[in-house]
Amino acid sequence: MEFPDARLLIFAKAPIPGQVKTRLIPFLGASGAAALHEQLARRTLATAVNARLCPVQLWCWPDPNHAFFKDCRERYCVDLYSQSGSGLGARMAHACEQTLRQAPYVIIIGTDCPGLSREDLSTACTALAQGHDAVIGPAEDGGYILLGLRTFAPILFDNMPWGSSGVLDATRACFKQLRWRWRELPLQWDVDRPEDVERLLRDPAFDLDAAALANEAPHKSEIP
Repeated sequence: MEFPDARLLIFAKAPIPGQVKTRLIPFLGASGAAALHEQLARRTLATAVNARLCPVQLWCWPDPNHAFFKDCRERYCVDLYSQSGSGLGARMAHACEQTLRQAPYVIIIGTDCPGLSREDLSTACTALAQGHDAVIGPAEDGGYILLGLRTFAPILFDNMPWGSSGVLDATRACFKQLRWRWRELPLQWDVDRPEDVERLLRDPAFDLDAAALANEAPHKSEIP
């Protein structure tokens, strides 16, 4: 491993129909949305583990005992941790604070960005190892797909407009307020809307199982 002192935290939900990718349920159906979520989560895990940059942790919601997470532990050889907190910000804060007590720097990602690459993860690790206070991966929708930290700062998680287009700018403002030096990765996109699914399916590089999604969709003809 190139960065044994780093920790890469993957935040993931169990692929429970009706509880994941809810904005895509009208397009894919509850089971189709869950199937897409599972495919994206497995892709993210494979990318992170195969990169062999640093230890990878899978932070689970709502329960690490779910069969999906147990399978991931065996298949990808990752340790499982419980997300804890009443909202996304609180859960991220808890994970980062706990991990930074044991490691010099931490990187946290979700599972919605299919284009996240080993190069992105390596760039983030390198920036933190070289002394940057933070790294952020901007998303086209105004959020971010990656956050790397050397120091825990509650301001980065409290009262953030999660799920809105203002998260990225609000986080940048926090960096400035903290007088931190940070690095930004190239702009990425994540999968939240029907047009994102269509974009994903059009690109053969992502190798998405379209049949599994179409079989569950309310209107199969809408799936390319």
